Amino acid sequence: MPTTHYSSFLFGRDGHNPAIGCRDKNRPSRSRKGLMNIITSSAKLAAACERLARHPYITVDTEFMRETTYYPKLCLLQVASVEEALLIDPLAQDIDLEPFFSLLRDGRVIKVFHAARQDIEIFWHMARTIPQPLFDTQIAAMVCGYGDQVSYEQLANDLGNARIDKTQRFTDWSRRPLSEAQLNYAKADVTHLRAVYEALAGKLAASGRESWLAEDMAVLEAPGTYETKPEDAWQRLAGRLKKQRDLGVLIEIAAWRERDAQKRDVPRQRVLRDDALMEVVQARPQSVEALGRLRAVSQGLERSRAGQAIIAAVERGVAIDPKNLPPLARRTRLPRHDSTVEFLKLLLKIVSQKTGVASKIIATVDDLDALAVSATQAQPVLTGWRGEIFGDLARDAIAGRVALALERGEPRIITLDSGEETPSRRRQALVA
Repeated sequence: MPTTHYSSFLFGRDGHNPAIGCRDKNRPSRSRKGLMNIITSSAKLAAACERLARHPYITVDTEFMRETTYYPKLCLLQVASVEEALLIDPLAQDIDLEPFFSLLRDGRVIKVFHAARQDIEIFWHMARTIPQPLFDTQIAAMVCGYGDQVSYEQLANDLGNARIDKTQRFTDWSRRPLSEAQLNYAKADVTHLRAVYEALAGKLAASGRESWLAEDMAVLEAPGTYETKPEDAWQRLAGRLKKQRDLGVLIEIAAWRERDAQKRDVPRQRVLRDDALMEVVQARPQSVEALGRLRAVSQGLERSRAGQAIIAAVERGVAIDPKNLPPLARRTRLPRHDSTVEFLKLLLKIVSQKTGVASKIIATVDDLDALAVSATQAQPVLTGWRGEIFGDLARDAIAGRVALALERGEPRIITLDSGEETPSRRRQALVA
């Protein structure tokens, strides 16, 4: 995949700065509001994407449904440049979305999303395409001090002076024709996103934090983020497992369910609910009759094709040599573990307030737990910009080289004099 150049957040390929409203001097100036078009043909889509590709950035959003499917069903695409807002109907009979996917792959145009993960999952499943370069305004807002998982509505109001009516969010986007209210809602999601992007890009440039955002964009741009491997499906249920000996059965049952859900394109819960799956793991039924006697298993399942498949999966799981099973992660609790975590929470809160970066994007509670257990293992919170503003400081705190104090009612971080140069001592100015 091409390398993302994040210096282009503010300055596009032509050197113009969209954050301060510069436009291509060779193109006629038009209203920012533009005209909303609904594209239902491949020819019109190709022409639109050609126009969009002339701009340093575009804003993108999707409307989709997945209540009855394993993979999200794309129902509408919304795209805007500084000159126009377009709606693309992916359900139209005579449309090929390849021009749009080609635009997403165009490394000269920044693709701006808010909370991009689910949108990108759709593009990856449909066309093995991940937008690059990528800018996620939700993550950028957290880096810029707008709190944990700030909503698009709040950003549009704060940075674009716009109010978003979200009443259409949960309507049926697969039905045609779409209502005027739906179309207006869909258009608003990308038109106001322009002002949000330009404001946040300016803030990132002013604070010198473009590289911080780039670290998180790298995760969103990685194909592995969107690959669901059946052999790894057990991991999301491992926390419910009570006995190590049941791990083999869990691995096989979870993998079978994931493959079946993918093949049939139905939600995994429709194949076999989590509670029923875990009851099968614990009971280890050896026959379809025994399967039918389990309380959580739907009546009649044992007589279906799935019943035989479940029994076969149980047999495969039981046959796995325990020596070949991965270790079941158990959270080790050290003496005073809880006190350490509470201290780190307070330290994180102070760092978040002083740097203006949302605490959740710096470190999660799980990150703090992992630090309390071991501050020497490789962890995201100890690397990159997170390590600079918090990870090194947390490591020094665990080692007894950091104290907290109140000064005129304000919390203060104090690096204790231990006679040695430490990373947090060198970077103390970041949170001073």
